[in-house]
Parts: sequence; C-alpha cells; structure tokens
Amino acid sequence: MSKRWIYAMWVVFIGIFAVMYALNLAADFPNHTPWHIDWAKYTDEGWYGNAAIRAHLFGHWYVPGDFNPAPAVPLWPFLEWILFFFTGVTVEAARGLAVALFFANLVLSYTLLRPRGPKWMALLALTLMVTSPFLYCFSRLAILEPLLTTLLLLALNLTIRLPRMRRPVAMSVVVGVLFTLMMLTKTTAIFLAPAIGWALFAAFWDRGEASSDTSRSSLRSWFHQCALRCAAAATVAFAATFGVWMALVAALGYLGDYRYLLFVNNYVKPREFYWPLLSFWWSFHATIWVDHILIPLAAALMAASLVAATVFSERTRWGTDLLIDPVFGACILAAGGYIVFMTYQNHPQPRYFAVVAVFCFLIVAMATEALVLQAGLLRWLGWGAAAVTAIAVAVNGAQTLSFATHPEYTFVTAARQLTSYIDQHPNGNRLLVSISGDEITLITHIQTLCDDFSMRTKRFPDLGTKLAVYKPGWWATWNDIDPGTLEDIHTHYSLEQVAEFRAFDDPERNVLVLFKLHPLPDAQVRLINGNNLQQPLPDDKILIPIE
Repeated sequence: MSKRWIYAMWVVFIGIFAVMYALNLAADFPNHTPWHIDWAKYTDEGWYGNAAIRAHLFGHWYVPGDFNPAPAVPLWPFLEWILFFFTGVTVEAARGLAVALFFANLVLSYTLLRPRGPKWMALLALTLMVTSPFLYCFSRLAILEPLLTTLLLLALNLTIRLPRMRRPVAMSVVVGVLFTLMMLTKTTAIFLAPAIGWALFAAFWDRGEASSDTSRSSLRSWFHQCALRCAAAATVAFAATFGVWMALVAALGYLGDYRYLLFVNNYVKPREFYWPLLSFWWSFHATIWVDHILIPLAAALMAASLVAATVFSERTRWGTDLLIDPVFGACILAAGGYIVFMTYQNHPQPRYFAVVAVFCFLIVAMATEALVLQAGLLRWLGWGAAAVTAIAVAVNGAQTLSFATHPEYTFVTAARQLTSYIDQHPNGNRLLVSISGDEITLITHIQTLCDDFSMRTKRFPDLGTKLAVYKPGWWATWNDIDPGTLEDIHTHYSLEQVAEFRAFDDPERNVLVLFKLHPLPDAQVRLINGNNLQQPLPDDKILIPIE
C-alpha cells in the first residue's frame, strides 16, 4: 500500500472521530466519567453566554444585581449573539459553535506542526486530539476554553512565521490584537503570554542562526533587533486595544462587574507560607485527569529532552534542538502557564485542562518524531513512544466511541420538565431563581436569576434584596439547600417544595429540586437574628437536607 493511501486512510480516521463531536449536541456531558465533579455542565454554558441569551430572548443583555460576566469576557457571548440570529437560542447552536472551534483547533494544530516535520507528526497530534475522551467531553460544552485555545493557536501560527514576512513589525500588531481577544475571552489568558513571547523570540533566533556564514553576524543582529521591534509592536497593540476596552467598560459603568468576575474566582488561600507548593502539586498532579497514558508520556518526553540538552549535549543535539524550537517551547509554556494559573488560583478544575491537553498532545507528537529521527538507542526510544501513543489511541478511541454512541439527555429533559411544571402550575411571576438558571434559560427560554452570584451594590446589597426587587415565583436547587441562600430567601418568602427532576450522575448534584416561593403577607420582611432564618420555618415545606 502506498504512503499516499495510508495518509488518506489516516485522514478519514481522524475525520470520522471529528464528526462524532458534532453529533447529539443536546446530550449530557457524558455521565460516569472521572470529570463528573466539574460544575461547567451545570452552569458555565449559561453564565458566560447569558448576555447573548438575554439579548435575543428578553431584549436586554444586562440584569442589574445579577451575574453579568460579559464586561470582562465579552468575546464568547458576542459570537453567540451573532450565531443566534441565524439559529435561534438553542443549546445545540451554542455547543455547535464550540465544536466548530474544536475543528478550527485541529486545522491550526496541523498548520503549526506541519512546517516543522513530516506529515505523520502533525497527523499524530490530530489523532491524539480527536480520540481523547477528555477533549470529547469538554470540547462539546459551550465554555470558554475552546475559543481561548483557538486564539492562542492562531497567535502562535502567526508568530512563528513573522521572520519570513515582508513586514513583520506590522503583522506583530495583529499578534497583539489576538492577545487582546484572548484576554477578552478569558482573563486567565495572561498566563499564556510567555508562550507567545517565547515563540516570537525563538522564531527570530532560529532564523538568525540559519543564515549563511558570510553574513551570519549582521543578519543575526538584524533578526534580533527585529524581534525586539516586533515584541514592542505586539505589546503596544495589546496595551492600546485592551486599554480602549477597559476605558469603555469604566465609562459605561460596568467596571464593578469586571471586578466581580475576578472576585468570585479568587479562592481562599491556605495560611501556610508554603501553600504555593501544595497548590502546584495539586494542579500538576491533576493533569492526570486529561489522560493516564499520554500525560505521563508527555512529562517523560519533556524530562528526557531536558536531560539530553543539559547532560548529553555533547553527544546529541536532539534535546537542545527540541527545547529551543519555537513551537515546542511555546507548547511547554502554554501547558505550564495554565498550570501556574491553577496554582495561583488554588482551585484546579477539570475544564481548565482542556487548554493543557491540546498542547501536551502536540508535545508528544513533536518529541516522538524528534526521537524517531535519531540513531541507535534514541530511535528505539522514539518507536517505544510511538507504540505507547498507539496504545493510548486504541484505549481512548474506544472510550470516545462509547461516549458518542450512548448519548443521554437527562439534563435537557429535567430542564424541560421543570419549565413545563412551572407553566402548568402558575405561581405569580414566571421567574426562576437557580444556580443553573442561565443554563436552563438556554434550553427552555424561561427567564431566570442566579442565586449563587449577586454583585453587591447599594441597590442590591444581598440576594434577599434582589429577590424583593424582581419578585420571582420559583426557586430550584440541587439535592440540598445552602443555609446562607435559605436565609436570604426567608427574608421575603416561604418555600414549598413541589417537584424533583433527576439529571446527571454526581451523587451530590443529581436531583434538581423545584420550590414555589410564597411572598410573606403584607410585604413584611423577616429580620436576621443569628441563624434563625437558616432552618425550615413553620410555613415552609422542605423535604431535602439543609447543609
């Protein structure tokens, strides 16, 4: 069989798995996975797209006193807002956008690797991506990580080509604008800046070293000066465009919402002075969430390249050449940068590793190819790494195929049943309060408020005041009741538990419980005295735990 046919069959294999990502988009995040604890499947799709959802369904994108992340992360809801003009507001459309970005990530990964090695290296990276059950789960959610990965891959593709462009300084402005778009996708993009910086300087260094001996000194100097000018142009472009956005946010009065997003993601740090070490280990060790085979392999290959570059540099240059490669170094810094972010936050979540996974898979492909090209023992190590990746592809492909061929629809069913119950049993205002409210709105279009995040202002100092202003008729929670939330609700309402709807597999969050909210007579307000409102009251009907 000719090489052309082998490559053609390989591309078809990749295409088949890629298409599976786009099927059954209304289905649950796969149940019974190691990542069932991630809250994104309950909340994030609605939260970070709520500006687009509200604008199309209710004619306004902003709800005072509620969770409004769009001023801080506007790019994703803007793209959804455009999409919904053509598709209407549906969860399938929102997830379809995320899958389209995953397809873009496949193309951009190929264009990033193909100029640096044989075709099989790039196809290997794509194979690891499409067969990954981890990426299958998180790339089908309408969350921010797929878009952030797309923009970073775009920036890297452009950056490594700057030395070959006629006007590299002018094109560096585009790199700066892309980084602004990354920051407007997710503020954690700041931790990815070193990856772009490395790609820029390493690309110019590599170009300078490749010049002829007769002109090497002058060309090397020119390339290095050009690298500095390009870096300056990209930095100025980012500072100018991001500064304009921040000035606009401040001028329009949304700076509080920007700060609130940072506040709710600022988790409590331990008091011990050595907490960063503990947090780093937690974040680093959690990379195993991505893949039990490929992540250890990526770590082993990075360690091997470092040892080869420092200890055996006189015998072989494969480690040195790999580490100074603009793309390989950028992949390490991208994955490492996001691990540093999780270390700083002290709260790693599975979805965060969707960024790490892509660049670890690129690392595996590049390092395996570099070893295979060597002689002797190194080549055998390369083929050993290739064999391990083949095992991973088989195991992961079988799991991904199982996910794709056994869709479940428990959450969309629960959301529709809940909304149907509300419509069949009117209770004042058809407004639902829930931590998963925006997610339910995306599915059924019922108007909702969030009970977990409420930016405190003079007008809305707490959740109780927000409820008093908007006067919802319904509240939904998962499995149990938070005492603080109950306290806020009790200031103006009594609760009547009326229905339960099962969804998902997390034993702590697998029952969506619906309550009617009954306003207190004569608009009276209960006063908080200790924990007097954190327990069931005589007018309540509460059958689930309060904890």
